[in-house]
Amino acid sequence: MTLPSERTHASRPKSPRIIYNKTRLVTIDTGIPQEARPLKPTDVQDPNYYHKVVDCQWGCPAHTNVPEYIRMIAQGRFTDAYMLNRESNVFPAILGRTCDRPCEPACRRGRLDGKPVAICRLKRVAADHRGEIADRLPAIPRKKNGKRIACVGAGPASLTIANDLLPLGYEVVMYEKLEQPGGLMRSNIPSFRLPQSVLDDEVGTILNMGVDIRYGSPVDSMRALLRENFDAVFVGTGAPRGKNLDITGRYETDRIHIGIDWLESVAFGHIEHIGERVLIIGVGNTAMDCCRTSRRLGGTDIKVMARRPRGFFKASAWELDDAEEEGIEILINFAPKRFVVEGGVLKGMEFDRLEWDEGAKNSRVVETVFLPADDVILAIGQENAFPWIERDLGIEFGKWDMPVVSEQTFQSTLPHVFFGGDAAFGPKNIIWAVEHGHQAAISIHNHCTGISVSERLPHRMNLITQKMGISEWSYHNDYNPAARQKMQHTDLVERFRKLNVEVELGFSAEQTAREVQRCLNCDVETQFTAGLCIECDACIDICPVQCLTIARNGDEADLRGRLSAPAINLEQELYVSAELPQTKRIMAKDEDVCVHCGLCAERCPTAAWDMQKFELFISYAGSPACDSLLTVA
Repeated sequence: MTLPSERTHASRPKSPRIIYNKTRLVTIDTGIPQEARPLKPTDVQDPNYYHKVVDCQWGCPAHTNVPEYIRMIAQGRFTDAYMLNRESNVFPAILGRTCDRPCEPACRRGRLDGKPVAICRLKRVAADHRGEIADRLPAIPRKKNGKRIACVGAGPASLTIANDLLPLGYEVVMYEKLEQPGGLMRSNIPSFRLPQSVLDDEVGTILNMGVDIRYGSPVDSMRALLRENFDAVFVGTGAPRGKNLDITGRYETDRIHIGIDWLESVAFGHIEHIGERVLIIGVGNTAMDCCRTSRRLGGTDIKVMARRPRGFFKASAWELDDAEEEGIEILINFAPKRFVVEGGVLKGMEFDRLEWDEGAKNSRVVETVFLPADDVILAIGQENAFPWIERDLGIEFGKWDMPVVSEQTFQSTLPHVFFGGDAAFGPKNIIWAVEHGHQAAISIHNHCTGISVSERLPHRMNLITQKMGISEWSYHNDYNPAARQKMQHTDLVERFRKLNVEVELGFSAEQTAREVQRCLNCDVETQFTAGLCIECDACIDICPVQCLTIARNGDEADLRGRLSAPAINLEQELYVSAELPQTKRIMAKDEDVCVHCGLCAERCPTAAWDMQKFELFISYAGSPACDSLLTVA
C-alpha cells in the first residue's frame, strides 16, 4: 500500500507556535492553560468525538453522511446514495449543482495533495442517476393531528419544514408571493446553473406530500396572519432586499439595477436583453450570477468591480473560474465614486483606484478612473426586510432590525413564531437554510406537543468492525493517487445560445470511478483496546504520517509537543488511551493527520487496533435517532 509519507497539517488559524532550539523541541505555545494534570482517556462512546474526525460530515451544516454515500456511488447504488443524502440535505440534485460546499475545505484529502474530494459533484452523480423514489418517501397520514402550521415563503427552509412535519400529520399552509415555488433558488440562481426541471422535481416531491401552497399570496401583515389561529408560524422569507449604492447619479437613470431584483426579472422573463457594456459592482456569488447572465443577454464587455484584492473575494473559487472562462474581466482595487449620467443616459462610472496595505485594512487612492457602461448591476450584498411584521406583536427586533431569534431553537420572542434560513440570521446559503428548517421543525413539533422547544434528543452512533480476515477489510483502504477530476462543461459557443443551457455536464462514468476512489473513508475509525497492547511499536513504525505515539501521560500542551510529530491543530482533539498494561504509559493519536489507511490494524499482532465504521444517527422532528439505530443495528 502506498501513501504519502510526509506529514501534513490542515491550515488552521488557531495553530500553536512551536519554538525550537538547535537540538530539540523547547516548548509548544498552545494558549492552553498549563495544568499539570494528565489527560483523561478519550470517551469514544461520545458520538461527537468520531463525528468530528469525519471532517466532511462535521463541516456540513446538515451533517450529511458523505463517506457512506460516496461508497454507495462507487458500488453503483445511486438511488441508495440519493436517499441517504436526502435524509439530511433534502435537495441532493439542487445542492449537487449549487452548494457552497463547506464540506470540501474540511476534506482530509486536501491535506494530502491539496485537492479535496469533489463531494458536491459526486452528490450530483447520485441525483442524476437515481431511480424512482416515491416508494421510499415517508407515508403521509390521511388522518391529520389537528395542528396547522403556516410557512411564509416557499424557499428551502420552509420546504424543509414541510418535509419534516407533513409525515407527522401536520397541515402545512405555505404563502408564496410569486407564482412558482423555490424562493431564491428559483429567482436568483440562473437556469444555466440550476435547470428548472431539476428544481421543479425536488421541490415538487415535497409539495406533493400535501402542502397547501398559495401562490401570489404575499403576507402583508403578521397581525392578520396570526388571526388565522395557526398553531405555529414559520418565517422563511430569505433576505429579499439587495443593498443599494447611494452615490451621485444613482437616481438619474433607469439603467442601474439591484442584482437580486434583476436576476428575478430575468428568471421570470421580464428582462431579455442588456447593454453591451456592463459593470457589476461587487464580487460575491450573486455578482458571478449577474455577470454570467449578462453575457447571455447580449453583454460583450463585462467587468466585475472589486474593492479589495482577490484574496478577499466572497465568491466561491469555482464561480470565479467559470466567469473568467466566459470572458468576464475581474478588476481589483476599484472603489465606486459616482455614476456618470448625462441627460438621463448612463455613460459609465468613476472609480477610485486603490492601493492597499498587506492586510488590505487600509488603502490610499492612486487615481480616479472612468469606465464606460450601458448598464450597471449592484451586487454588493443582501439584507432582510420585515416591513410586514408589526412591532407591537411581541416579536422583538435587535441589531440591523433583525428579529431576535434563538440560534438553537429558531424561536422568536413570540413563542409560536419561528424564523429560519436567511430570514433568521442574514444571508448564508441553501444548505444552512435546510439545517435551519430541520431544527425549527423539531422546535415546532415540541411546541405543538407541549415539550420544551430547547429539548433535543441526543445523537446516537454505531461502531461496526470492518475486519473480514487476518488482514482484510470490508472497505477499500488503498491510497489512490488519482487527481481531482475536472468537470465537463458545455462548449463556450453552445452555452450562450440560450439562457437555460446548463454549463456543467456532470461527471462521466470514468470520472466518477476515479473520484470516488480519492475518498479516504474517514468514517472508518481506528478503534484501540489498551488492554491488548504489548507496546511492540509495530503500529508506530508503520504509520505513514507519524500520528501514533506511546508516551507517558501529561497535560495537553506538554503531550502535544512530545508526540512523534507535534500535534498543532488545536481544533481537533487528541486521542488518549487508558493506561497500557506493561508500562502505564498511554497510546496517543493525532486525529488531525490520520489518513485512515488501516496499516496500524493490519500490523498489530494482538488486534489492539481495529478498523470500525462510525455511523452517526441524527434525530429529526418526530424521528428519534435511537429509532434508526435500533433499525440498523
